[in-house]
Amino acid sequence: MTGDLIHLTVLGSATPHATVDNPCSGYLVSQGATRLWVDAGSGTLAQLQRHVRLDEVDAIWISHLHADHSADLLTAYYAVLFADVRFDAPIPLYGPPGTADRLAHFLTNTSQRSPVESAFAFHELRDGHHANVGGLTLTTRAVEHGIPAFAVRIEAGGRSLVYSGDTAPCANLTRLAKGCDALLCEAESSQAPADGPQAHHTPEDTGDTARSAGARRLLVTHVGPTLTPAEAVRRASARFPGPVDYAAPGTTFSIG
Repeated sequence: MTGDLIHLTVLGSATPHATVDNPCSGYLVSQGATRLWVDAGSGTLAQLQRHVRLDEVDAIWISHLHADHSADLLTAYYAVLFADVRFDAPIPLYGPPGTADRLAHFLTNTSQRSPVESAFAFHELRDGHHANVGGLTLTTRAVEHGIPAFAVRIEAGGRSLVYSGDTAPCANLTRLAKGCDALLCEAESSQAPADGPQAHHTPEDTGDTARSAGARRLLVTHVGPTLTPAEAVRRASARFPGPVDYAAPGTTFSIG
């Protein structure tokens, strides 16, 4: 039944800034009556409202606090507290340690701290964190991005979607994605650096991670400005034998 499927709607996938036709990273994950906003990059709140009102979102999950994944939390704060929609309770927000203080720092304009907890019920992520959001089960693992950063496995009805966030190739992501129905994985870098740790996947890395994890499907996202989506898909496909698609803004994928 289609009601049992996990649906992934791409609100945006641009980096490092929103473009004319593509907001930054953000996704709406839905299953049955459950709605989860995953990453809140610049421009994604506007696109979210094409599909659901903000008061219909069951929770928000943030991979890390770079602006292209979290900046629209600032405007969401004003929407929750000052728009014409009534919220019965703060929206559960799963994010890296320090998310509440980071938002308050940006939003406070007087000597009195902005009441960010009135808009969001904060839950700090950690490696191995588990949560239930409506019909969805969320498992979070720490990944390698130079700052606190996380990937998530979202499961419901025996189906699974894994989102990498931003990360270098790492064992935690591969283990998290083991046997998943779909891996939504970034392909930011056009080439690996000559030395030092890499904070992103190249398209080849993306294909390698999906193949090593035994993912059934690969969705390439967060394609860097030195790449075209078609090039990223082509290069990832050379390493991964399953179906590969680009996470184009506005597209909805049915998982499972």
